[in-house]
Amino acid sequence: MPEPRDPAGPYRVSVVCLGNICRSPMAEKVLTADLERAGLSELVEVDSSGTGDWHVGGGMDPRAASTLRVHGYLTSHTARQFDPADLATRDLVLAMDLDNVDELRRAVDEHGDEYGFDMSRLRLFRSFAPDSGPNPEVPDPYYGGDDGFTAVLNMVEAAAKGLTSELVVRLRR
Repeated sequence: MPEPRDPAGPYRVSVVCLGNICRSPMAEKVLTADLERAGLSELVEVDSSGTGDWHVGGGMDPRAASTLRVHGYLTSHTARQFDPADLATRDLVLAMDLDNVDELRRAVDEHGDEYGFDMSRLRLFRSFAPDSGPNPEVPDPYYGGDDGFTAVLNMVEAAAKGLTSELVVRLRR
């Protein structure tokens, strides 16, 4: 995991999916809650965005919000599109799937030098989950039923716990 870009500031994590209404906001809320439970809420900031612009300004998908709410997570959210300028301030950018990794790689290839961001700061979110295997993606539940959102929540919770454990070690030295 890369070192903080600004040792005096918070460690900044951005979670990215396609539309920023399902997977990435779910991951943002779960990771934020895990970090708070671990006592890291003052040391780590989490946000989310999408590579596409279809839902900018809108709320979370109602099925995602319902799944989070049932499991005790917050649901307030306003969708936004990933901006390459985000690379200037993020310590870690976590994509939900390989298609989004490809989009983000293009942004890093084009703007990484300008913003001091290298590929070591770009990973798949689920790569932090134990036993996640190679290229561990979080599938998009948007076109499926409620069970897809529950499956995504389970994947996101496992990855968030893994990432939180790594951040505890990294930031509490």
